[in-house]
Amino acid sequence: MNAFIHERFTGVRVVQLFNREEADAAKHDEMNRDYLEAHLRSITYYALFFPVIQFFTALALALIIWYGGAKSMDGVITVGVVAAFLQYAQRFFRPIQDLSEKYNLLQSAMASSERVFQLLDEEIVISDPEDPIPLPAQTEGRIEFRDVHFAYGSKENGEPDWVLRGVSFVVEPGEKVAVVGHTGAGKTTLINLLMRFYDVGRGEILLDGVPISRVAVDDLRGRIGLVLQDVFLFSQDVAYNIRLGSPEIDEARIRSAAEKIGAAPFIDRLEGGYEQALGERGSSLSVGERQLVSFARALAFDPEILVLDEATSSVDSEIEAQIEAATDALLKDRTSLVIAHRLSTIQNADRIILLHHGLLHEQGTHAELLETGGLYAKLHELQFAVAAG
Repeated sequence: MNAFIHERFTGVRVVQLFNREEADAAKHDEMNRDYLEAHLRSITYYALFFPVIQFFTALALALIIWYGGAKSMDGVITVGVVAAFLQYAQRFFRPIQDLSEKYNLLQSAMASSERVFQLLDEEIVISDPEDPIPLPAQTEGRIEFRDVHFAYGSKENGEPDWVLRGVSFVVEPGEKVAVVGHTGAGKTTLINLLMRFYDVGRGEILLDGVPISRVAVDDLRGRIGLVLQDVFLFSQDVAYNIRLGSPEIDEARIRSAAEKIGAAPFIDRLEGGYEQALGERGSSLSVGERQLVSFARALAFDPEILVLDEATSSVDSEIEAQIEAATDALLKDRTSLVIAHRLSTIQNADRIILLHHGLLHEQGTHAELLETGGLYAKLHELQFAVAAG
């Protein structure tokens, strides 16, 4: 019930926009009634259990007094023995009485522990190899996808439902490669596999000739800077969201990254500057400002490989131009992989890869792909025709 309430408060704008207040309130009332019924059942069990224990306690004491009194009159046992048995009986039933009083708390703890243990019992899918191959201190940044297949799930017949099917390409050191294609073509899946959020189904991915499955996860991800379309910021200050608590990134490096990416002007306008708390998920910043902070974060870590996943799709033209100007200089001599829907943002890429239904359909420069008149040319014509209209 708390999760339901939290989700509705977080998405309150969507709830109000689609007039879901009454429907969600009715759903909450239903959940609340279910909770009330469960709580009343637990109270009923407590109301039955506690008097039963009290009854057996009183019955045991009464039997001790009756039997002990009769035997003491006959001189078989003394009054002291009867008193000792009374104390023992009370001590025997006391823990059971305490348990009955804690029944409700026990039920709540069992429900909570069930969810906790369910999480703890989840198996780790992505783990380090037994004998990881260490990467050199400075990698070249050569990325190779070699006959990569991947599926998130299976079809009804049990066969893998391939998202990527035999994708093979090479990104040379310092090369800027853009990946385009329709929604669902497998663009973001490439990033997930490169970062080892998932492991490939078939084939392999190599970094400087080393299969990434043979590299420690921390070592691999430490070489790659990732900027996502959906930016996540923590409720702490701006400086923390750029350095993420890394002791290696000092204040000068934070400010330098913010200035290079163009985030410094709006950060300086904040009341607290770099010490300004951003609120939950950076709610005090606009979408474009959050995106700039995420760019500054990636650049502060100075990765050898930079991956941009629709990083400028949520910003206006002015900020997009600002980011493009900053990243063009920073991507120089740095291997970069850029996922994009808007073809206007990747025309200057060294090479463009077009994915279609999980296959590498076309690749080449912007001019070469337009000249061939293939699917990329059709996408380009469609986008610019819509923009012109």
